[in-house]
Amino acid sequence: MKSFWAVLVLARFAGAQTAELRVIPVQGNIYVIAGDGGNITVQTGKDGNLLVDTGLAAMAPKAMSEVRKLSRAGVYWIINTHVHPDHVGGNDAFANAVASLDINALGRQDGGQPLKIIAHENVLNRMTQPAKPGETPATGAGLPEDEFSTPFKDLRFNNEAIIIYHEPNAHTDGDSIVLFRGSDVISTGDIFTPGGYPFIDIERGGSVQGEIAALNHILDLTVPGHTQEGGTLVIPGHGRLCDEADVVEYRDMIVIVRDRVQDLIKKGQTLDQVKAAKPTLDYDTEYVSANSFVKADAFVEAIYKSLRK
Repeated sequence: MKSFWAVLVLARFAGAQTAELRVIPVQGNIYVIAGDGGNITVQTGKDGNLLVDTGLAAMAPKAMSEVRKLSRAGVYWIINTHVHPDHVGGNDAFANAVASLDINALGRQDGGQPLKIIAHENVLNRMTQPAKPGETPATGAGLPEDEFSTPFKDLRFNNEAIIIYHEPNAHTDGDSIVLFRGSDVISTGDIFTPGGYPFIDIERGGSVQGEIAALNHILDLTVPGHTQEGGTLVIPGHGRLCDEADVVEYRDMIVIVRDRVQDLIKKGQTLDQVKAAKPTLDYDTEYVSANSFVKADAFVEAIYKSLRK
């Protein structure tokens, strides 16, 4: 039987062969490239381009083409929100294009100034020391070797303050969210996926309590606009652009399901009994579809195992 990790790679790689990408203006100098694989956030400006995540490896040529359409200035920074291949898969292609001074691919005309790839140190650890026997360690130019171990890391690019916050043991143990302070945009990675239940990757340090804490931190950073609409915009790991109200709804759903599962655990119920009780039933019509990556039982199981730990 294939692992959940293998299914993730195969399912999202399969669709990438024929998928198209869409570029959506967000606000300020921020855009999102959406399609199969994780959303790619692009900050553009006079200094060049900065990306949050790089999508699937199979989509990298298309992603490069879309970045080129936004700006010919080149890519100088990549920030990875976590380890999953639908978010770091394009790292090698972008890094190799810079290393070979492939001006046609990336527009770089700076004599080979290195591309810096930032991520929390747990992302690099997970990429080079896989969680399961038989998984191949990552190598090559696309590793995030500009890693950090502090609660946050900041930088200034295109005259904008960018703050990268580590969110411990959320969807994984290496999650980061990225705040573009001037543009008033947050890129969340897979901590927030409004179209489906979260993938709480227990094997890679994820936990339901960390997931909720990360969503609460996102809410601390967001400021809504008039009548609670707009304001700070939130780019999820997958799916549509959102604002604070969308994050509140998602956070509340996870808290309610967590509390239901916790109550059943206190009553001594086994995992199978908890699944049979269907603690997500009233949310399934909103968060589960035929194409959902995380089904209701998988979400409940992740919560159960996380709480039992």
